[in-house]
Amino acid sequence: MSERTKNLILLAVAFVLAAIYLFPLYWMYVTSLKTNTSIFAVPPEFLPGSPQWQTYAEIWAESDIPRYLWNSVFIATGVTLVTGVMGTGAAYVLARYRSVWMDVVLFLVLMLQVLPPSLMVTPIFVAFSTIGLLEYPRIATILAISAKTMPFFVILCRAAFMTVPRELEEAALVDGNSRAGALFMIVLPLARNGVLVVALLIFMQGFGEYVYSTSLIADNRLQPASIGMTNYLQPNVVTWNAIMAFAATYVTPILAVFVILQRNIVSGLTAGALK
Repeated sequence: MSERTKNLILLAVAFVLAAIYLFPLYWMYVTSLKTNTSIFAVPPEFLPGSPQWQTYAEIWAESDIPRYLWNSVFIATGVTLVTGVMGTGAAYVLARYRSVWMDVVLFLVLMLQVLPPSLMVTPIFVAFSTIGLLEYPRIATILAISAKTMPFFVILCRAAFMTVPRELEEAALVDGNSRAGALFMIVLPLARNGVLVVALLIFMQGFGEYVYSTSLIADNRLQPASIGMTNYLQPNVVTWNAIMAFAATYVTPILAVFVILQRNIVSGLTAGALK
């Protein structure tokens, strides 16, 4: 088998896998334009016969989507700031100081990554209720999500920091810089692509988080868009086209950001892979 044939086969496999992965997104957009009858048609309609564009205008007017999106952006921004400020220092220490105890800390960080939110939400709820933090539900949600995303941020940022040669830091220290100065003036600028990509991924996690938001935020005015979609899940009827239109409005900005920054995201995620 020639090299060209192998490349064509690999390309075909990649297209098939991409199609399988992207089909749910395609089906979301198509379903949002269907009528309630055509959604359950047999055989299924892969293209809407009569696109119902008014569904988007209806859910925009009925659901107060701007408020839900603002709450999602507020929570996601808070999570990104808290995780970034606290996780950057931890990632730097784990990248630069190697010892048995640092390996133990890294192992514990990895273990925290496997804990599901459904397991942690009850003790977090009880703790926040005890100290009165539930009086500020969005702040409580930001802290809870930050605790979940912190291990992910630390692990990936550590890999980005390890790509920066130690000699550059040592030269800065010889010139009279402090360790903190070397971090902010040398390491962070050189590892900025990796750090910014990880921060973007943390923002996306906070933007789409559901478990902590639905458990800690009771006031409908403060709930994010991930909870707003559930308003269309009624006991006796489910308006799937409205749910899909809401989801499309909610997801499209995220998809646009990923498409625009795809090269930076790939380069940032692979930083440190060969270290």
